[in-house]
Amino acid sequence: MPTYTITELAREFAITPRAIRFYEDRGLLAPRRVGAGARQREYSARDRTRLRLTLRGKRLGLSLAEIRDLIDRYDLPSGSAAQLERFLEVLAAHRARLERQLADLQETLGEIAAHETRARELLAQSRAARAVTA
Repeated sequence: MPTYTITELAREFAITPRAIRFYEDRGLLAPRRVGAGARQREYSARDRTRLRLTLRGKRLGLSLAEIRDLIDRYDLPSGSAAQLERFLEVLAAHRARLERQLADLQETLGEIAAHETRARELLAQSRAARAVTA
């Protein structure tokens, strides 16, 4: 079974070894310790898959707790109803959060547009007043 060093995984996924150690500290990865004093980490194919899923979850904007929950379910038989149901629940909650953020952003953008319009009007009035007095 293939194993990987932290450097190999960091290079493959274009992340730092520190990020990998962070995910390990959070319980997302569990490398085997090898070498003198068991200081070197040896990552299994399972760890590599878990790292790939972790990074995918981060790209989706999921929290580490959500990612860990989903990844732990990954160990269940593939395609199990419980795994798929939980995945749908997490995605629905994440979608709702993003939709709320989008609504907030749209409202803020509307306010900015109104301020820009008003500032342009005031600037035009100021220029027109200067042109009359010049």
